[in-house]
Amino acid sequence: MPKSPSLPLFIALLSAAILAGCGAGGANAKAEAPKPPANPLEITVRPDLLAQLKIGEPAVVNISRTLQVAGRVEANESRMARVSAPVTGRIMDLDVVEGQIVTRGEILATIHSTDLSGLQSTYLKADTQLQLANRAIARAKQLIDAGVIGEAELQRRQGDVDQASAELAAAREQLKVLGMSDEALTKLRSTRTVNSLIQVVSTISGRVLERKVTIGQVVEAAETLCIVADLSTVWLVADVPEQSAGAIHTGKLIRAEIPALPGETIEGKLTYVGATVNPETRTVRARADLPNPQRRYKPAMLATITLIDAAEPRRVVPESAVVREGNEEHVFVETADRTFLLRRVTLGPEFKDVRPVLEGLRDGEKIVLDGAFHLNNERRRMLLRGSEGA
Repeated sequence: MPKSPSLPLFIALLSAAILAGCGAGGANAKAEAPKPPANPLEITVRPDLLAQLKIGEPAVVNISRTLQVAGRVEANESRMARVSAPVTGRIMDLDVVEGQIVTRGEILATIHSTDLSGLQSTYLKADTQLQLANRAIARAKQLIDAGVIGEAELQRRQGDVDQASAELAAAREQLKVLGMSDEALTKLRSTRTVNSLIQVVSTISGRVLERKVTIGQVVEAAETLCIVADLSTVWLVADVPEQSAGAIHTGKLIRAEIPALPGETIEGKLTYVGATVNPETRTVRARADLPNPQRRYKPAMLATITLIDAAEPRRVVPESAVVREGNEEHVFVETADRTFLLRRVTLGPEFKDVRPVLEGLRDGEKIVLDGAFHLNNERRRMLLRGSEGA
């Protein structure tokens, strides 16, 4: 009868078998661990995840390129007047304040001026000289008829009349430039009374934007007393960067928003584009006319102005297709059945919940239109699991 193996030998054999089994199991476990994908930007998805994705080609829609620039509201300079002092003098009366509405011909200020009285005296002197010259020529005609003087004397006196007439006309024009009306000149000629006070009137109807003087102040001729503007139409002015100036022209569509009037969008067209570049700001001035019947738009209001190009067909992707990695934007492009590649793209500004594709996609390529966020999370998870298994 054979002898049974000894207990120590049995224990040794058992231990060897256990160790062998453990070694084989560890090798299998290592062999079955997930491997990192060959391309970390590529992912092959399970059928259940694929069912949650929406896949298709980017849509093509008519879209306009836009450029957003800073802007402001300004008074329409063609409807603005600088009311100036016609002569040097002292302001005796001032009937206007900032913000006041005035009408054309309304008296704004009264100025006392010795220059004015001097010009009136010159006018009256020229008028007197003309009257004397006319009397002298009438007397000369009588003397010629009587045979006392000759034609030469009559011609000399006619020259005196012509000179006096010219001096009177010049003095009259000077007074009219200073603001004296025909009625006032007629009164001056009839009463022969010099008046050193002159009234300054508004040349347009509008609102007083600025008043630059006070009562008692001495002003020089042509010095601005106040600025009046008709604000029924104002300007919407944009400062366009030099590098974008080549794309702007009169008639270009614009859209503007004024922070002081939230929720309101202004649409219009450029009516003027500057011919030069501002050397300090390197911008080109452009503007649009803005009707302002209710006077809601006030000069110096800030605005954000969007310049809009003509619409053209562009490929667009929804926001749900965009994956942001760092400072770059990507989409998942289908490369094979259930396989997608994360590709960097260049997108334009958002337009009605879609983004125009500027670079990165070719015609006919399909992308993940919806579910890209979840797909990217799965890609990251597989990368992490693969790196841990390695």
